[in-house]
Amino acid sequence: MGIRKELFGKTKLGEDIYRYWLENTKGMRAGIINYGAVLVNLFVPDKDGKTDDVVLGYDDLEPYTVNGCFLGATVGPNANRVGKASFFLEGKEYKLDPNDGENNLHSHIEAGYHKRVWNVEEKEDGIILHLTDEDGNMGFPGNKKVRVAYTLTEDNELKIQYTAESDKNTIINMTNHSYFNLAGQGRGTICNHVLELKASAYTPVLPGSIPTGEIAPAVGTPFDFTKPKRIGDEIDADNEQIKAAGGYDHNWVLDGPEGALREFAVVTEPASGRVMRAYTDLPGVQFYAGNFITKQTGKEGAVYDARSGLCLETQYFPDTPNKPDFPSSVFGPDRKYESTTIYKFE
Repeated sequence: MGIRKELFGKTKLGEDIYRYWLENTKGMRAGIINYGAVLVNLFVPDKDGKTDDVVLGYDDLEPYTVNGCFLGATVGPNANRVGKASFFLEGKEYKLDPNDGENNLHSHIEAGYHKRVWNVEEKEDGIILHLTDEDGNMGFPGNKKVRVAYTLTEDNELKIQYTAESDKNTIINMTNHSYFNLAGQGRGTICNHVLELKASAYTPVLPGSIPTGEIAPAVGTPFDFTKPKRIGDEIDADNEQIKAAGGYDHNWVLDGPEGALREFAVVTEPASGRVMRAYTDLPGVQFYAGNFITKQTGKEGAVYDARSGLCLETQYFPDTPNKPDFPSSVFGPDRKYESTTIYKFE
């Protein structure tokens, strides 16, 4: 166990960006940079003990200053979409950047937390990244103190813990936007991965991927992953919701009580034998099959294209600020934001 630190690059303002390597004794290594609190690398052994990097990313800083697909990014203060880029809170309307048609996606493309330089505190088995976010920034109320802690355990768990405090009621809904390919980054599509989601319902969407407000049963539809299923089996099904998103890019309503840390997903890659178990205390997960990954060059010259990786973005539901029947993502002086996501490998 321990932390290694190396220079990863410099921002246009001359700020040093470092990669922090977390390592355990089981052969796992995680590389995190203090630009965007991005998970750049995650090396995991396969069934034969061979170690591969299983997340998509880049070899140097410059592509992360663009990063249109949010590879590995910490997204905040609000992940996913807000309809018509606005919401009302305590009788006041707040307007966000309309950066996804008329809607808002991931708070702000340039000013979001994935483009911020974070302060770093090292600990024995991980790092804690800090930033402050002022009242009104990106359209969100409240002066906020935000922390993201990455920990790598001897049980091959990458644990991500989020906390945020605000002096006003505001919207906080953070996530990690890593794209996983358990065969190894750059090794084809994720369509042969087998997925189990402990979610018997999902939230259908309108054009623009804004939820209708309905919580619909997943069982018996292409959205049914309550039993393990190959991702490619129904990813192009003749289904209105599938066609609207070009495949899977929807919010699943997780079974079990919100606030309780529970296993919600199991991903298996048959050839390598790698298994990833995912845990959260949040009510939802955006399973995105990478349908719109733009063709690009990633780490070690790997070519990424559509469906080269999958995301399991733990979250409050999309457009929650405008859907009073969805679990609330309002946090402030009387409600501190805290959440945990764990990716465990076998």
